[in-house]
Amino acid sequence: MLFFRHLFAAARLRFALVVLGVGCLLWTVLALPLGLVLPRRWGQWLGRWMATLGFRAYIWLLGAIGLGRFDITALDALRGAGPLILAVNHPGLLDALMVLSRLPNVTCIFKASLMRNPLWGAGARLAGYIRNDLFLGAVNLAVDELHHGSQLLLFPEGTRSDPMPLGEFQIGAAYVSYRSGVPIQTLIIEQDSRFLGKGWPWLKRPDMPMHFRIRLGQRFDPPTNPKAFTLTLHDYFKSEIAPLSGGPD
Repeated sequence: MLFFRHLFAAARLRFALVVLGVGCLLWTVLALPLGLVLPRRWGQWLGRWMATLGFRAYIWLLGAIGLGRFDITALDALRGAGPLILAVNHPGLLDALMVLSRLPNVTCIFKASLMRNPLWGAGARLAGYIRNDLFLGAVNLAVDELHHGSQLLLFPEGTRSDPMPLGEFQIGAAYVSYRSGVPIQTLIIEQDSRFLGKGWPWLKRPDMPMHFRIRLGQRFDPPTNPKAFTLTLHDYFKSEIAPLSGGPD
């Protein structure tokens, strides 16, 4: 009986990954031509709403098949709240999906390699997400998006948390806030699994259901000293985040 439970769990995980891949590929087929014909702002609006609807459906699916339980409705309080820099800890690859599934007017700073990825690239470009290969260029684009009313999703660690549960912070979030005059709203992701964190193999089966929660943290005014504030921000997250168990074998 235990063998069949493990087999069923492994099948659910693979099904979830296949659905994500197929869904992204189907959207790529549509996003590529839409990116060529739509005005930029119309394309951004459509791309961001499609990300919200698609990822919300995917989060629902993960709950329906028993892979995860998600308590992320606290994000709804930020919808329509105007420009904000959303600073979030980054324990795993589901983090951006969870945030985008609740907030439709968000732009992200993406790894440049993901912009060329056949699964994510076309949709990310249509939505007006920002590539991170040029620091000042990315900052300028981020400031412009904030001044046009968008919210900006940033992971201050720059990559998934390493070491867990929190890595070192980069200056980007503080510097964008300093340049734009837009406050930083912290979001705290809490979970009981290291699923798809740094070093987690894609097909490694976690204990199911996993539990994920996003809560609103402190909102900080724009800093006058981005370098000093980055240390303050890191200390704040460190005080809010509990250690995780369940690391990869």
